[in-house]
Amino acid sequence: MPDKPTYGLVLAGGESRRMGRDKALLPRDGTSQLAHITAVLEKVADRVFVSTRNEQQGEAERSRFAQIVDRYSDIGPIAGILSAMDEYPEVDWLVVACDLPNIDVATLRYLLDNRSTEQPFTAFRSSNDGLPEPLCALYVSGSDAIIRQFVNDDITVCPRKILIRSDTHLIEQPNPVALDNINTPDDLENSVLGTAS
Repeated sequence: MPDKPTYGLVLAGGESRRMGRDKALLPRDGTSQLAHITAVLEKVADRVFVSTRNEQQGEAERSRFAQIVDRYSDIGPIAGILSAMDEYPEVDWLVVACDLPNIDVATLRYLLDNRSTEQPFTAFRSSNDGLPEPLCALYVSGSDAIIRQFVNDDITVCPRKILIRSDTHLIEQPNPVALDNINTPDDLENSVLGTAS
C-alpha cells in the first residue's frame, strides 16, 4: 500500500464544444454526471476535488463540491492535473474525466490495487487502440516535473502523448467499456445517460 494519500480529481473544466452542452451537468439517476463520478471516486480516494476553470467555479452544481480552479490556460486537461498537483504536491492523484458514464468502483479499485510503486504514471491500456488512457489514471506525487518538462519544452500538452512518451505502467481494463466516453450528442444517445436526458 502507498504511504501517501490518494486524492481524486474529477476533470470538469472542459468546454464541451462537441456535445453542445455541459457534460458535467448531464442528468444521471436524479442527479448529475458530475455528482455520480464524484460519488464513485469518494469510495476509493481519501479526498475528492472537482477541477474547474475560473469562470465555472460559481456554477451551482460545481459549487456543491470542493474545487481546484485551473491555474493554467490553453493546455487542456493538463491544466487541471497540474493545478491539483500544485495545490497538494505530497499526494498521489487519481484523475478521472467527468464524461465516463460507465466508470465504476471496481475499475478504480483495480487501478489502485495494480499501481506501480516505481513508475510515475499508472494507466489502463485502451481496449480500443491499446494506448494509455490518461483521463482515468494515477499521477504520483512528483510526476508533475515530467509533465512540466513536456509543456515547457513545447513538446506536447496532450496527456495521452505524455503518457506514451513517459515511463508509464500500463494495465489491462477489467471492464472493457468502463472508459468509454461521451463527446457528442450521438455518443450520449447511445450511452447509459441517453435515456436520462
